[in-house]
Amino acid sequence: MYQILAADIGGTTSRMGFFEFDSSMDEPRLLDIVHLPTAESDSFPALLARLFSEQRHFSAASSDLAVLAVPGPVEGRFCRPPNIKWTIDLHDISTVGLRRGALLNDFAAQAFACRSHAMREARVLQPSRADHAVLGGTIAVIGAGTGLGHCALVCDGADGHLAVASEGGHAAFPFVGEEECAYGEYVRRVTKLPYCHGDAIVSGSGLSRLHAFLTGEELSPATVAARLANAPRTVEWFARFYGRAARNYALMVLAQGGVYVTGGVAARNPVLVEHPVFLTEFRSAPAHGALLSGLPVSFNRNEDAGVYGAAFFGAQRLRRHG
Repeated sequence: MYQILAADIGGTTSRMGFFEFDSSMDEPRLLDIVHLPTAESDSFPALLARLFSEQRHFSAASSDLAVLAVPGPVEGRFCRPPNIKWTIDLHDISTVGLRRGALLNDFAAQAFACRSHAMREARVLQPSRADHAVLGGTIAVIGAGTGLGHCALVCDGADGHLAVASEGGHAAFPFVGEEECAYGEYVRRVTKLPYCHGDAIVSGSGLSRLHAFLTGEELSPATVAARLANAPRTVEWFARFYGRAARNYALMVLAQGGVYVTGGVAARNPVLVEHPVFLTEFRSAPAHGALLSGLPVSFNRNEDAGVYGAAFFGAQRLRRHG
């Protein structure tokens, strides 16, 4: 029986999952998940030390593989997350006794989670139409949180899957019409960005900026979220932007395996993707509206999905390489 430590290190919360796995299982079995505030640790080794400062289901030394999903581009064994004050170096896992590890982008973990137990309770926003969905087709995962994450999942030709990482949240965001363009100029002015990207528009901070532009109220994302029931224009605009971002990514990767919407913003505020304008915008494409209308679109509210995805990736690696 293998033991896998699967972590999803976020800008706000780090989720650490303890799993066991053997080759007879379809996927790893969860033993426990621990949530730690990321900012309360002043370094990556300090975060790991805090995790193992209490008794867990297995020790660091007995772990067969530690899979760490990280919020930024992975450069070999290193990551410099844009929204965390410290860097992540895989060599540092030895400070707590972990012997073997792997880094992957946090949205790569979200993509692998699409094949795990974590997504089985996902809500269907748009059902599949058999003439458009393709078994084994590319899956697109997109999710707003601190930023706007993207990843695609493809079959690897060896009964496994390959996550195609993306930094699409830093690509320029498209606005339509004078009012939207005025909002884009507002965002550029208040953020001092050279151009508006998805991270600035479809994210927690983007929700706060949008509400300020539409109402004049400068509030934290959490406060805006608490007032969404009385802010219909904020909801409608954000849902339209989110649907647009999902549509664009689905077209970029030809997501005939389906689209999964994830991330903390929608998980805590379902109305932002359940509003009718989300799917109206998602389907709006001059040449491919029919295609988009037939793709399955699902909404994941499980904020621990990245932990399951990291464990799924770890199990695939152990199954192949031991």
